[in-house]
Amino acid sequence: MHYIKLGTTGLDVSPIAIGAMTYGEPDRGHPVWSKGEADARPLIRHALEAGINFFDTANMYSNGSSEEILGRALKDYADRDAVVIATKLRHPMRLGPNGRGLSRKAIMTEVDHSLRRLGTDYIDLYQIHRNDHSTPWEETLEALSDLVKAGKVRYLGASSMHAWEFAKALHLQRQHGWARFVSMQDHYNLLAREEEREMIPLCLDGGVGTIIWSPLARGRLARAWDDARSTARSETDGAYADLLYSPAEEASNHAIIDAVGKVAAAHGSTRAQVALAWLRRQPVVTAPLVGAGSVRQIDEAVASLDIELSDEDVRAMEAPYTPRHDWQGVSDEAELEAIRRRVPGMALA
Repeated sequence: MHYIKLGTTGLDVSPIAIGAMTYGEPDRGHPVWSKGEADARPLIRHALEAGINFFDTANMYSNGSSEEILGRALKDYADRDAVVIATKLRHPMRLGPNGRGLSRKAIMTEVDHSLRRLGTDYIDLYQIHRNDHSTPWEETLEALSDLVKAGKVRYLGASSMHAWEFAKALHLQRQHGWARFVSMQDHYNLLAREEEREMIPLCLDGGVGTIIWSPLARGRLARAWDDARSTARSETDGAYADLLYSPAEEASNHAIIDAVGKVAAAHGSTRAQVALAWLRRQPVVTAPLVGAGSVRQIDEAVASLDIELSDEDVRAMEAPYTPRHDWQGVSDEAELEAIRRRVPGMALA
């Protein structure tokens, strides 16, 4: 495994990251597709043996169960100083006041809960899991910077938001001398390239590394068009998936997926490997988050690092793309409702 730096930091990470939303006790969040501890541990161990040192989770994944499973497995199988643990906060964790968001109170509370569940003294990359429009940026950013000063967190990251919001946050951090966001966890793949307009140029200009969620478009890029939605997750995500991949864009999506298949056949590789190799060509991308539910998927992701796409390959896959709807404009309430439908048992304020 060849390790790379996260943005302009000195932090060494593998160019493939494991997205641990896949791991969590089914009765605590995702009964159809999440892997309980007995099934998750061998996968985490295999990822480590393959050289992957970058693991991303969030406090809300399976109501904290993902952090617990990941923390115990890494403690048993890895050198803590060699691995990079990333987690996130912002979404609801309990009913009642102060159970969600990015207030100072919420941040100081949730970091301690995450540290406890992960079984570690520090978090390598602590990310805000979207912006909190009910809390002033200054309050959020100062509290996050205080976590770095306290030694509970090594680096700070953000996740999907409007580029102007991220630019404002970076400006405030610089203005006040607060610890800076070094990464942006973004939604980016061959079916979703709207971030190339503003967010990606902003990250390139500011030396911010991007970590890609849904790199395979919830499995759509890993399958032929007729099978593109035939996964347990795509069938249960329902409303939230429709926020990301509108039926109005099916003609373009169909053409892109067909092009991916042709390129994969020419390279003697899988569709997933080609889609991941395309991301690796993008200079702002540090690592895609791979929600691996099998050893094969981990090996497939690692093997994608050896695929070199030609300019012609890239043009063939990019040409059918058409502008997409602005899912970033979805209100907090609509996003929460989509999460409610996806995880009916989750305690939401």
